[in-house]
Amino acid sequence: MGEDYENKATGRALVLHPVLKSGQKASSGDSDLAERSPDARLEEAVELTRAIGLEIVHSEVVRGTRWRPGTLLGTGAVERLHDFIEAEQIGVVIVDASVSPVQQRNLERAWQTKVIDRTGLILEIFGARARTHEGRLQVELAALTYQKSRLVRSWTHLERQRGGFGFLGGPGESQLEIDRRLIGERITKLKGELETTKRTRALHRGARKRVPYPVIALVGYTNAGKSTLFNRLTKADVMAQDMLFATLDPTLRKLPLPSGRLAILSDTVGFISELPTHLVAAFRATLEEVTEADLLVHVRDASHPDTEAQLADVNAVLTDLGLGATVEEGIVEALNKIDRLDPESREVLQNQLRRNDDRVPISALTGEGCQDLLELLDRRLDDDRRLIELDVDLSDGATLAWLYAHGEVLERRDDDSQAHLSVRLAEADLGRFRSRAVH
Repeated sequence: MGEDYENKATGRALVLHPVLKSGQKASSGDSDLAERSPDARLEEAVELTRAIGLEIVHSEVVRGTRWRPGTLLGTGAVERLHDFIEAEQIGVVIVDASVSPVQQRNLERAWQTKVIDRTGLILEIFGARARTHEGRLQVELAALTYQKSRLVRSWTHLERQRGGFGFLGGPGESQLEIDRRLIGERITKLKGELETTKRTRALHRGARKRVPYPVIALVGYTNAGKSTLFNRLTKADVMAQDMLFATLDPTLRKLPLPSGRLAILSDTVGFISELPTHLVAAFRATLEEVTEADLLVHVRDASHPDTEAQLADVNAVLTDLGLGATVEEGIVEALNKIDRLDPESREVLQNQLRRNDDRVPISALTGEGCQDLLELLDRRLDDDRRLIELDVDLSDGATLAWLYAHGEVLERRDDDSQAHLSVRLAEADLGRFRSRAVH
């Protein structure tokens, strides 16, 4: 059944972050509300909303004494906001919390406008930003899983005219009632298509292991500056904007290191607190560049007031991806955006870093500290080098050249037919050498 408000949607948005005066979490999914201030959480919700081009008319923290099962917010807040929404012609209300289907329906009826919760907003962004065919399939599957219990009225995935996934509605889009059977059929079809791409990925992964370069993956909270750093280090031109989730699909480029060797640098999707579980699962394939990397670089926004909470969020996602041991052993940290710090804050940061060799202060924007970062990456790739003895036919010039390019040849003795070598190779390169020898 269509609602009148669906036909009068505008791009004018109201952003709300609900919180109890007691500090209790809005839902079981809101795991870090106690770690971040409500104002910081509201600002992040505003940035998420801005990322899809909505005009933010107003944003506020809505405090209450308890959560209402029917509307989440208290009666007084619902009535007060109704008057504001009507007066300001608000077309969509973003509620930065997990809103149940019943609560969403009741709020939409009370306010006569579209209501989207945090999960729906993130999915909308992902839907608009995914560029690869597989990325679009993954996000659509996650969006449909989310929609299944909500019977969202706009089926825009198959006839997308504006990007995204239609939670917001839009000009020219059909407003059709979707039942569980239709969504279920589409989910089944998507899973089949993704299974096909999964087999293709396995082939690509095998080929990638034969690539003669170690892979370094940039990870970090969304908008920490990963793409800007990627462009700075590789002289690439990847889209880098001061915007949440500017990068969704992984990008790879060659990275020259100070020692002269080459590595592959991968720029990946940013993480965020309360990333929906089914979305993490759907993007597990996209994040394979992280799980398959030889070295991780955690790009952090050192100027952000919640940088420590963001660190915890990123480590939690990495652990979910099966990289808990890597997190425990210590990841290289690029503490970015130091150009935004005042002199006193920079001095405090520098004093802290003297006790940790795996953290480097940088500015991807100005280039400060980037050479130090490259030298650290070079050293870390050297840490796991093993000394091996090899006998290579003198006629096999390609293998000899490969060993000189990717290893450190400590000793060489030639006889009539073979070169007898003592070579130091990183574990990753040793695996590539063995794989290369088999093929």
